[in-house]
Amino acid sequence: MSEFRSGFVVLAGRPNVGKSTLLNTLVGHKLSIVTPRPQTTRHRLIGLKNLPDAQIAFIDTPGLHHGPRRGLNRAMNRTASAALGDADVVLFLVEALRWTSEDAMALERIAEAARANPASAGAARTVIAVVNKVDQVRPRERLLPYLGALAARHPFAEIVPVSAQKGDNLPELTRLIVQALPVGEGMFPADQLTDRSKNFRIAETIREKLSLELVEELPYGIAVEVESLTPTEDGRSEVSAVIWVDRRGQKPIVIGAQGERLRRVGRRARLELNRAFGERFHLTLWVKVREDWADDARALRQLGVE
Repeated sequence: MSEFRSGFVVLAGRPNVGKSTLLNTLVGHKLSIVTPRPQTTRHRLIGLKNLPDAQIAFIDTPGLHHGPRRGLNRAMNRTASAALGDADVVLFLVEALRWTSEDAMALERIAEAARANPASAGAARTVIAVVNKVDQVRPRERLLPYLGALAARHPFAEIVPVSAQKGDNLPELTRLIVQALPVGEGMFPADQLTDRSKNFRIAETIREKLSLELVEELPYGIAVEVESLTPTEDGRSEVSAVIWVDRRGQKPIVIGAQGERLRRVGRRARLELNRAFGERFHLTLWVKVREDWADDARALRQLGVE
């Protein structure tokens, strides 16, 4: 019988390469929100996968990016970089046939973490390049020069083409991850899915539905905070949540004509929460203005970004 293995596996890369989708697919539960908008992920989140011979603690991180120099951007980059120091394995995600300056920056951060935490310290000892969205490449032979160029950029332990959305080649990726983990007991209870609270997941679900509803209209300085979560006598969970915007003119955009947009966001979030938790929710959403919160260190700490 093989020895049990466990460890932390950090998903790192630039925004919009599919880190959150990959985590959700590997774990088998939707834990990280997913939208087409860059920089959707703002927080570090652990998703747990329990196998007969291993426990994998996947860590989703914000995409490493250049972007505008706001406090929120800097905090997200610090969160992603700090997570690398805890890694037993790093999955460096890139998009098939694309290489950008932000991919290069992300790889350099990974290499820096490996140098700062050598294998003897047990951190960042294995870096696996994960080439995502290969299902969109036709014919598949077009990948070969890209994979060769990627191999020349860093001494990766493995380079694994996958489709996070369709699940292509994920069993092989999981096998390679387990093989690279240190021998050791599980770090979390076997029935635990994530390190994040119910309130956090509710707030993130609301933020996801806002992002999908508003698309290009979505103000960057938007955040969601659950103020209360109360069980009711009829078995429902009553949620009161605040949607923070950082400009007064953004408030009517989020609310929509006669409040219809906000009601639509609330309905969609409620239905997803009902499915995710197997219970009934009732959401009351408020939109409030907090000027320049995305550059306010105190506000960032309150909202859990720092």
